[in-house]
Amino acid sequence: MIALHDRLPRYLLEKEQVWSTVVYTALFSLIFILVSIPFSGSAWFALGDSEAFVYTLVFILVSALLVILSRALMLRCRDLPHFTLLGYVGWNVVEIVLISLLYLVFTRKGEELGIIAAGDRSGIEVFLSALVYTAVCLCVPFAFSALYFTLQDRDNTIRLTNYGNVVSDKPAVPYSDKRITLFDNNGVLKFSISSDNLYFIESDDNYIKVWYMDSAGEMKQYMLRCRLKTVEDSFADSELVRCHRKYIVNIRKVSILKSGKEGYQIDFDIDSLGTIPISKTYEQAVLARFNSR
Repeated sequence: MIALHDRLPRYLLEKEQVWSTVVYTALFSLIFILVSIPFSGSAWFALGDSEAFVYTLVFILVSALLVILSRALMLRCRDLPHFTLLGYVGWNVVEIVLISLLYLVFTRKGEELGIIAAGDRSGIEVFLSALVYTAVCLCVPFAFSALYFTLQDRDNTIRLTNYGNVVSDKPAVPYSDKRITLFDNNGVLKFSISSDNLYFIESDDNYIKVWYMDSAGEMKQYMLRCRLKTVEDSFADSELVRCHRKYIVNIRKVSILKSGKEGYQIDFDIDSLGTIPISKTYEQAVLARFNSR
């Protein structure tokens, strides 16, 4: 169960998920507004060949632009350590408030220009009415979108299988029977490797690159469509350690930890592999695991 103070699940802030949510929200809001116009006694939205209809379209487009800019900013802030589930909820609330204020501005300006009928409601009444309207338009698609991606992520499992605990017709050898099996986003097994040959896993947007040593002693990489967060959630108590927003390393393969001006770096002592940075967020955890090997 995720608490409000927990860090927001990464799968809710991938580019594909964010922009899919924006498109879904825009379509839902547009349909909701069009359907509710005949039944609304307070909103000034209008259909047909009129200035009020054009004014309605302008408001919808400006609101959509506001949400797009907000989500673009959210993508840039997603790696901040304090971006928790509570912060995500608060971000959505701010969007709702801003669009409600925008509605209030459009209402007053439209009344001044004579585009929409002037009413006797106060600014507070207009704002509160818009707040309810906007909350429905945004919260419903946000909630369904988050639920969909959460259920999808649960299906994208990556299992760390220890064959040493399985009954077999031959004795289990420590580590040699321990394999890491990787599944793609459709739940299809794509890659299986001994943990002795895995060096690190690198994030590449919605894909990951698995760097490993093949049977001929050559360094290879394998790419599959999967999120690094899904891997992170599946390697508790294993030798795989998150060291950076883009990297998970096999701590048993780390030869040297280098300290520099920009923090620690991981060196595997292999010419074909460069160093891997350790971010401040994961520094203490990596140092503790490295020293306790």
